[in-house]
Amino acid sequence: MENAIEVRGLCKRYPDFQLQDVSFTVPAGSIVGFIGENGAGKTTTMRAILGTLRPDGGEIAVLGKPAGRTKTLARVGAVFEDAFFYEVLSPAEVGACLASIQPGFDKGYYRQLLAEFDLPPAKKMKDFSRGMRMKLRLAAALAHHPKLLLLDEATSGLDPVMRAEILDLLRRFIQDEEHSVLLSSHITADLEKAADYIVYIQKGRILFEKETDLLLEEYGVLRAGAQALAALPAGLVVASRANAFGQAALVKDRRAAAALLPGAVLDKPTLDDIMQFYSERRSV
Repeated sequence: MENAIEVRGLCKRYPDFQLQDVSFTVPAGSIVGFIGENGAGKTTTMRAILGTLRPDGGEIAVLGKPAGRTKTLARVGAVFEDAFFYEVLSPAEVGACLASIQPGFDKGYYRQLLAEFDLPPAKKMKDFSRGMRMKLRLAAALAHHPKLLLLDEATSGLDPVMRAEILDLLRRFIQDEEHSVLLSSHITADLEKAADYIVYIQKGRILFEKETDLLLEEYGVLRAGAQALAALPAGLVVASRANAFGQAALVKDRRAAAALLPGAVLDKPTLDDIMQFYSERRSV
């Protein structure tokens, strides 16, 4: 199996929003970061992959099978930011419920995860912090030893230490090259550390799908005067903005920009930089 997920031409129409010809892959043995502004279509796409909503067009394969098949879902773990367990339950009670309905649920591994995440087994969820609830969802998603994880803002609300521990857990999860992760997150610094690939969706369309290291090496933040920027080839500049020292622009080819403007300041971007400049473009 070369790809854990294959999305081809996915379309979904709503009165005020639509996914338009969304296509990308999640290679087996990789972590793919899924980025985009609020409302860009990340959660809708992930729910289509999971099979909980019906697309209007396109094809989705999950672990080599069409999305939504019961046997396939048994090999997928999912954590969504707006999903929840009943607040009157404790982690131990959640585990008992899942063990009764979920094939392959590993009670011993679940207890191990609760201890690793410092979650009291008998404490009611109504007394949990937002971060604790998210950790419980993650433990529940992992306890049946899935081949694929779909994580929608799974590190949201967690402190930096806990986020680092979860990222380390995800790296261990994919080490055998048979497990894979699709991770949506607004904490792009986490994706820079952990993601092998980045898929960027904006207004229901995929802007690009690139290897993380290659993306951050290719793009650049250029600081120069307005006249110098205006002389650059149109296809090189994504967007620009004025600042106190002239203008800053995101360029798609850092080496080409350096050759054209050897005296300009040219920095390596962050994913935040790339998202901010793309969001400032007048059109996609």
